[in-house]
Amino acid sequence: MKNKNLDMVAQHLIDGLSEMRLNLSTAKQQLLLDYMYLLKKWNQTYNLTAITDEMQMVTYHLLDSLTITAYIKGSSILDVGTGGGVPGIPLAIFYPEKQFTLLDSNGKKTRFLRHVAHQLGLSNVSVVHSRMEEFATPVSFDTITARAVKSIDSLLQWTPSLLVDNGCWVLMKGVNPHEELQNVTLPYQVVKLQVPGLDAKRHVVLINNI
Repeated sequence: MKNKNLDMVAQHLIDGLSEMRLNLSTAKQQLLLDYMYLLKKWNQTYNLTAITDEMQMVTYHLLDSLTITAYIKGSSILDVGTGGGVPGIPLAIFYPEKQFTLLDSNGKKTRFLRHVAHQLGLSNVSVVHSRMEEFATPVSFDTITARAVKSIDSLLQWTPSLLVDNGCWVLMKGVNPHEELQNVTLPYQVVKLQVPGLDAKRHVVLINNI
């Protein structure tokens, strides 16, 4: 007999993806759920997330991460301060043809992410244990993502050398960050996001590196 709770969680994901008009194969849906269950399992000792209810994890971690799929440019993406892997892991599952580098300064979190990439066979995911300010690479990225990490000023100060010309910062925020954007001189756009089943405010700030 199937676990009814597992069925409910899977259906919650399916319904959310449908509402967002995202077409994911059954295999990709399963990968998303497998990642979520790994996150919940490792959270018991690694303190990866404050959200442990499975239905809420689908909403806050999986669906929330996938709200920015349309704004991911190019084939090389850096997720700064990825923590437990959001939005990087869900996006890497959605875009297997793109390369994702997940950056975090917490060793426990990067160990978890390496385990996830190995367990789920995500060959398009690289994990780097480093502070944003100290991260150096000869590679430039097409898109830099971050979810509720640092201030926008800090990100723009420390990461421009990591972004290609005409690349884009895709920064996920809760409320519209008017004050944080007052000193931004680069062209930007703030887009309101809608996460199925979530009443809290969500926005994404798109900043062009020109």
